Amino acid sequence: MRSAQEWEPQHRADERSGVPHRPAGGRRHGGRRRRRPGRISGLPWVVKGVVGLLVAAGVAGLGDRWAVLYAEHRAGDALKEQLDLAAAPEVEIGGFPFLTQLARERLESVRVTVPDVAADRVSLARVSATAHDLRLDTDGFTSVRGARVPRLDGDVLLSFADLNRELGASQVEFSGDGRGRVRARGTLPVAGHDVRLRAEARIERQGARGVATEIGGMRLDIGDMATYRPGSRVSQGLHLTAKGSAVLAREAGRARALLAVPAVVRRMGVPDATVRGALNDDGKLAELTGSPRFARQAQGLNLLDLALGNPALPRALGLDPGLLDALSRLTRPVLADRLSLAFELPEPERGDVRLRDVRVEKDGIRVRLEGSGLAVGGS
Repeated sequence: MRSAQEWEPQHRADERSGVPHRPAGGRRHGGRRRRRPGRISGLPWVVKGVVGLLVAAGVAGLGDRWAVLYAEHRAGDALKEQLDLAAAPEVEIGGFPFLTQLARERLESVRVTVPDVAADRVSLARVSATAHDLRLDTDGFTSVRGARVPRLDGDVLLSFADLNRELGASQVEFSGDGRGRVRARGTLPVAGHDVRLRAEARIERQGARGVATEIGGMRLDIGDMATYRPGSRVSQGLHLTAKGSAVLAREAGRARALLAVPAVVRRMGVPDATVRGALNDDGKLAELTGSPRFARQAQGLNLLDLALGNPALPRALGLDPGLLDALSRLTRPVLADRLSLAFELPEPERGDVRLRDVRVEKDGIRVRLEGSGLAVGGS
């Protein structure tokens, strides 16, 4: 052990440095070390209260979110059964907290999204609607019998991808033309031939819930030889193209077959003497068929009308008579019906739903809708 004299210098040195002297072993007060206060216990009571409130709010918020997820799932299943859907729609309940809204029997908003809804010949890619300020008919927290919907808005999308899949058996594709219209391009099988199709559809609202399509600019190209436009006007029917009339000018056999039909000569207004000279002299024939006037007159002939009284004419011109017969039955209404994109929204049992506007967008046809006075379930 160290003597008192040996302790004295160390004690004085400690007093000069201001560092309290610790006995050997680093312990004070009989060898026991003081316990430091915990982080929470060291906080003021006000801070503790705030932390407690935040924790309670987080727990309550988590419970509220679980409740709203459960309610959304139940609502989706109920709508699937009531509307006879293939899959449950997506339901999103707005507003917070949900349980407080449920206690008041009033929800701020509910958004419902239903994919792939059948509508006549086509399927709507997506129907989305948001109901505002719903009034619930509940039996406490355990059961919701129904709801009243004072106001609803939403939109319907008829996508071009779905149109191409559902109406594309004829290899026709639909797309927006940038002018609020739908363009149809592709091929159409007619009497064993694939003819090129071109058409345009103008989309418009029909009544309160319907969408109508007016098909215009219908054209079927038979190779580069002729073009068929259904209708009864002079410009409609089956006509030679500029390339088709040029073929007549180069191929004497086809030109003679055309000029040998009296009805053709009368419609073109070619003098009989000129026709006789062209039929007997290749030089005169080339002079006649090579003139710009003859080309214009040949393109003005409706080959369907001429083929009725002259069955041999189509084959002489290199056209299949069976194709011309099929084209004569492919009238404007028949072709327009095959390209129609019209559909109508179902009428609700209670309340009113109507279309607000129709627009052609890049991905499809979008229809805005609105509703009022609707009821769901037992209300």
